[in-house]
Amino acid sequence: MADIIAEIQKHLPDKAEVTSCSFEGANIIVYTKNEDFFLEPDNFIRDIVSLIKKRVELRPDPSISMDMEKAEIKIREILPEEANVSSVIFDPQRSQVIIEAEKPGLAIGKSGELLKEIKKQTMWVPLIQRTPSIKSKLIENIRQVLYENNDFRRKFLDKVGKKIYAGWETSKKEQWVRVSFLGAGRQVGRSCLYLQTPQSRILLDCGIDVAAPEKDMFPFFDAPEFKINEIDAVIVSHAHLDHCGMIPLLFKYGYEGPIYCTAPTRDTMALLALDYINVGWKEIKKPLFTSSDIKEMVKHTICLDYEVVTDITPDIRLTLYNAGHTLGSSLCHLHIGNGLHNLVYTGDFNYETSNLLGAAVSSFPRVETIIMESTYGGKEDNPPSRRESERYLLNVLNETAKRKGKALMPVLGVGRSQEVMLILEKAIREGSLPKIPIYVQGLVWDVTAIHTAYPDFFNARVRKSIFHQAQNPFLSDVFKQVASYKEMEKIIEGEEPCIIVATSGMMTGGASVSYFKALAESPKNSLILTCYQGEGSLGRRILNGESEISFGVGEGRSEVLRMKMELHNIQGFSGHSSRAQIMSYVHHLDPKPKRIVLVHGESSKCLDLASSIHKSQRVETNAPRNLDAIRLR
Repeated sequence: MADIIAEIQKHLPDKAEVTSCSFEGANIIVYTKNEDFFLEPDNFIRDIVSLIKKRVELRPDPSISMDMEKAEIKIREILPEEANVSSVIFDPQRSQVIIEAEKPGLAIGKSGELLKEIKKQTMWVPLIQRTPSIKSKLIENIRQVLYENNDFRRKFLDKVGKKIYAGWETSKKEQWVRVSFLGAGRQVGRSCLYLQTPQSRILLDCGIDVAAPEKDMFPFFDAPEFKINEIDAVIVSHAHLDHCGMIPLLFKYGYEGPIYCTAPTRDTMALLALDYINVGWKEIKKPLFTSSDIKEMVKHTICLDYEVVTDITPDIRLTLYNAGHTLGSSLCHLHIGNGLHNLVYTGDFNYETSNLLGAAVSSFPRVETIIMESTYGGKEDNPPSRRESERYLLNVLNETAKRKGKALMPVLGVGRSQEVMLILEKAIREGSLPKIPIYVQGLVWDVTAIHTAYPDFFNARVRKSIFHQAQNPFLSDVFKQVASYKEMEKIIEGEEPCIIVATSGMMTGGASVSYFKALAESPKNSLILTCYQGEGSLGRRILNGESEISFGVGEGRSEVLRMKMELHNIQGFSGHSSRAQIMSYVHHLDPKPKRIVLVHGESSKCLDLASSIHKSQRVETNAPRNLDAIRLR
């Protein structure tokens, strides 16, 4: 560590007047008191980056930055009114100023000219963030937590960097790679993989199986090799509870290291964790963690953009790629050792351009092993196309509206719900669906607000609609937010047809179950399931033909509902790849891996897919059970 700082300082000129060099994770930050050197560092920083192959950033020492009140006035003078700057927030510890604007492009200026002007006139480093089109209390709270804890963040990021570079020049005598499966082995749910090398301990996802009995809900934290105080980093592929639900629990147990994910994943992961607590209290279950643990998770998260390579331990570099599953979902590429082994962990992925997102990336610099989901890996898992599914959905909704019924759509709060909203908005705008109200329940609305903050993650068509045509489908007046139980009661008692989009998608709890209880016994209503229904969930029981459903209504008492509403199961909107898409993805992988490991699928599907891939691609395949371990190298 000392060597890399000394190497940088050795190549800086005396005129630089460097006051300190520190780490922000894997990035190295150089602070200077010389205004001219900050604005025009010649080629010194570029040459240093070329030499050490690490990211180096030059910032002004806080002592030469303009007074914050004066700087805000100057920034607002420089930026055009049309950018609609909503707030200017200073991070004096790191000489940065965060500028939130409705139109970030106008705040940046052509070729970044406005950012350069802010630097020149204020001696602050400007960062532009998009103001969400839908007001999000959660995003405001997350940003407030980060701003209030900027001193903690600077020290934490410096500590992470020191740990990464402490083993920068290490012995190569012992080299091996091993991965243990603490969850998702021949099952869907509680994804949790534990990667070990001589220098590193990495956790890939840490989820919960919400549909399972309590004894089978959580990852195997009691595995002999798993020691929480030895974990160097946690990587979260995406924000669904079966992949991120137990992350706050790690902090309750004493974890103090970094979480790596995209910014949309961080925000949505925090929202889902808060909702998990809320649902737990409603169901009279003491939550496993508190809001304080969620706050710690946010404070310890390091957000990465797609295709940016970053060191996370002395011998592992991480790159995230688009997985096409949910907003900010990632394929996690790990470059282990100095070319020793390259591993891709897919999390959940979709090898198809959906209404919202682009298809999962299939090309990597190098890959020897890929650990891949197999949720729909069975031979029978080839659902209708998205276009066919859209036609079927609109037909069901039109028929339900004709008979003055209500259509209940239980959805996953993240991803599926936003895609359904896009389909419905387009159908009403084009006249293929009557303009009936679409009620969006609390959590879905909050997640949609997060989507409006990160439109850069959408596919090209949706980005074009938002950026160039000024048409944001999520802002349509057909969507009505449902924020209270009273509003919910009005919807249930109303006589007009409507569409209700509510969580949870598996009907294991949340608003969808409350609506179901109220609407199930009327044949004019429709229940439309669009996502995977886990074993034991209410959704799976209904799909399996259960027509009399018992619900507890108090101590020792229950009521029985008779399911009379129309049932429709539409699989074509899945955020997961179908069997055919998985096989196509494997075929198009570049380069071709030497080993493919199948997880996150029911046992029969994992085994069948492993066999099929081995026969067609002639590569080694594995379908590990929970608590199995595989030596990759």
